[in-house]
Amino acid sequence: MHRLSLAVRLLLLLFTLGSFPVLAAPLQAQWEFRLLPGDAQGASHPGLQQWRAATVPGSVHTDLLAHDLIRDPYVGAAEAELQWIGLADWQYRAHFDVDAATLARPNAELRFDGLDTYAEVSLNGTPLLRADNAHRTWRARVEGRLKARDNELLIVFRSPIRTLLPGVLAMPHRIAGNYPSPYGDEPKDAMVGNFARKPAYHFGWDWGPRYVTAGVWRGVDLQAWDAHRLTDLAVRTDALDARQARLAVLLQVEQGSAAGSAVVDVEVRDPEGRSVAQVQRTVLLKPGPNSVEVPVELTQPRRWWPVGHGAQDRYTVRARVDDGGTPELAREQRIGLRTVALRREEDGKGGQGFAFVINGVEVFAKGANVIPFDAFPARVEEARLRQVLTAARDANMNMLRNWGGGYYEDDAFFDIADELGLMVWQDFMFGGGMQPGYDPAFRASVVAEARDNVRRLRHHPSIVLWCGNNEEETAWKDWGHGRDLTAADPAFAARVWQGYVDLFGHDLRQVVGEEGLGVPYWSSSPSNDLDVKANDSTRGDKHYWQVWGNPALPVQAYLRETPRFMSEYGLQAWPTIATVDQIASRAEQRIDSTVIRAHQKFMAGEGNSRLLQYIERGYGTPKDFEDFVYLSQVMQADGIALAALHHRASRPYTMGSLYWQLNDVWPGASWSSVDYFGRWKALHFAARRFFAPVTLAALRDEGGTRVRLLNDGAALDARWRMRVMDVDGKVLRRREDAVTLTAEGVTSIGDLHDAELLAGADPKRTVAVFELLQDGKVSAREVVGFVEAKDQVLPRQKLKATLSIKGDHYRLRLESAAYVRATWIDFGALDVTLEDNLLDLLPGETRDIAVRGPVDLTTLRDALKVKTLNDR
Repeated sequence: MHRLSLAVRLLLLLFTLGSFPVLAAPLQAQWEFRLLPGDAQGASHPGLQQWRAATVPGSVHTDLLAHDLIRDPYVGAAEAELQWIGLADWQYRAHFDVDAATLARPNAELRFDGLDTYAEVSLNGTPLLRADNAHRTWRARVEGRLKARDNELLIVFRSPIRTLLPGVLAMPHRIAGNYPSPYGDEPKDAMVGNFARKPAYHFGWDWGPRYVTAGVWRGVDLQAWDAHRLTDLAVRTDALDARQARLAVLLQVEQGSAAGSAVVDVEVRDPEGRSVAQVQRTVLLKPGPNSVEVPVELTQPRRWWPVGHGAQDRYTVRARVDDGGTPELAREQRIGLRTVALRREEDGKGGQGFAFVINGVEVFAKGANVIPFDAFPARVEEARLRQVLTAARDANMNMLRNWGGGYYEDDAFFDIADELGLMVWQDFMFGGGMQPGYDPAFRASVVAEARDNVRRLRHHPSIVLWCGNNEEETAWKDWGHGRDLTAADPAFAARVWQGYVDLFGHDLRQVVGEEGLGVPYWSSSPSNDLDVKANDSTRGDKHYWQVWGNPALPVQAYLRETPRFMSEYGLQAWPTIATVDQIASRAEQRIDSTVIRAHQKFMAGEGNSRLLQYIERGYGTPKDFEDFVYLSQVMQADGIALAALHHRASRPYTMGSLYWQLNDVWPGASWSSVDYFGRWKALHFAARRFFAPVTLAALRDEGGTRVRLLNDGAALDARWRMRVMDVDGKVLRRREDAVTLTAEGVTSIGDLHDAELLAGADPKRTVAVFELLQDGKVSAREVVGFVEAKDQVLPRQKLKATLSIKGDHYRLRLESAAYVRATWIDFGALDVTLEDNLLDLLPGETRDIAVRGPVDLTTLRDALKVKTLNDR
């Protein structure tokens, strides 16, 4: 049965009630799709050339899946057998009626918010437009082309691979791509992805599958209007402090063929909905587009702040033209008042800072990188976005980096970020390799794409940076891309690099300057904005992959890399067994099975060997696949905690720590801390502790431990405590002192040598416990071991775990007589949330963990599993 979106169903209801004619609304249509008749794939896939119901927004993969014509692309090892879909041409059509009021209007337009990607659109048999950029908004005037009944909109989607491959093959020397296909659908040395303005990850990445999609992936709207329409509303902040806000409301009004005048009304409402400013003026309009600027002043404005620094107050700005009696004459935006700057002060030692300044306050950025939430973006619901972004906020993050190899997220993503106080570093959609910036047509398409998306998103206070691309400058300068092309064809290499500078150094910078309402621009990550060196620890932002990547240094190497702003670093882990169960049978759950390898994209499926290398280095050899999953998560959490605490302890030299990555595109091995189904890995529980506003860092390396107290807020008085004890609880040494934590900074406790701490004790049976106490209670704790976990002698004592009902939730009580390391609580596939997880318990300690979910106590008890490093 054809499925209509909620918005379309509501509009159909309004028609039924006869309330008003729809003048600007999602196109109300019955959509169908088929394989284009005559396509070569038809011989291998007969029957697909008949029309079938389609879902819009959507994609051909999800439409095929809805009709059971393919198996689930995420389950088992389906990827190889589905590559034919990206080699085929597809056809979509929509039939729709138009009401009399719309037909009577002299102006009408169809707007396509997302066509993926090479599309030929016709209306009632007449060509309408040709699209070649999935990230753009495409518009076509349709007045005089519509009829009352049975309009037909026909869209042919050409295969990106077949469209681009002949041109790529004809190049004497080729620019760098990203991940070659292992499936033979394109040659490994002739990758088309960087020539297509389409989400780069659709061609495969080292954390997700290769599904080269096609379809109407965002909405289609039909709008009709009379003499003029209001097409855009933006608010520029000209001055802002605690006393006053001077704003300029920027309107775009499109006027018909004759000049005229209009009355413009602007109203501002405060966060509670009370009117705090109203302005009315009459403006003269020339034919075509008109820019109208209306100044507005507010007294004692309530500013938007990142979470942890203040409230996320937002105002509503409404604009109407000629009373706004119809939808095309009225607009409203919800905005946050804030100033943003990227502070890059020279330090006098050849270095340069990199700090975000919000409302005049330097903010240490704590967070993670965000990748696409699905291979098929139309099926990402707002609830999933809210689940993952709320998890980020709950882990004490204040910034997310929207990585450049995906797509520009829906407004819902940024609405939630605004609400939660999460700053967003927003990449333009360039994921790596090199682009054909030397091609004027390509550059023009990118500029149009950038303008569309900056205008669409600029009212969101959460966006604090626009960045040109991901890793393209460092790939050219540091990975050999530029060197190799220069050796092969110096003249072409010079053209390629100049095209890069033109696109990322000039074009996108100019778009952000003209449209971005004061948000800074940065040409690439990592970079120093086209300075000589691209990935520099002393200037600009840094991606650090010497841990995990080549040369696969041990995690302690994180402590020897101190950047100005760390925008990428990471370690892999598998998701919980409950998630793995969704993609592989228990019999298939082996490190080297076909299905498990298919869901491990790093090193072209060989990534489990790297993961095993890191596990065995610190924790020993896993007993089985379930132990492999558990140890991968412990290793990931321990390693990233070490790095993040080092970054925070290096403030103000370092002013940001964004690990790779927050979320997943599908179920499988990755660097994420929240898996595809929203389940928290051990890393995410650890992040809530190491990103806490007030915490401590105890960083052990090369026979010594640096102890620092970290504070994001105002100065505060507390106590710190150190206890050196054996694993059975005997305290060998103790120290406790009062301390005042520096405001928005780091307080040094000291650098302690192993010999001083151990004083002759057995390092395999001894730990040092560092704690921060506030109001007499432990608010933060770090337990430092003196040998690798695999070499620790931990008591093989069973941890006591009891479940009971406590008020509106369950209480899990953990008790141990000895030191227990890396306690992981697992309820399998039950839909429950835990207050905390991945815990160390000290000898004699009792911990109560709240457990919430719609299950009964017996079911909960039956499902409970507890794993610790002591069990091994």
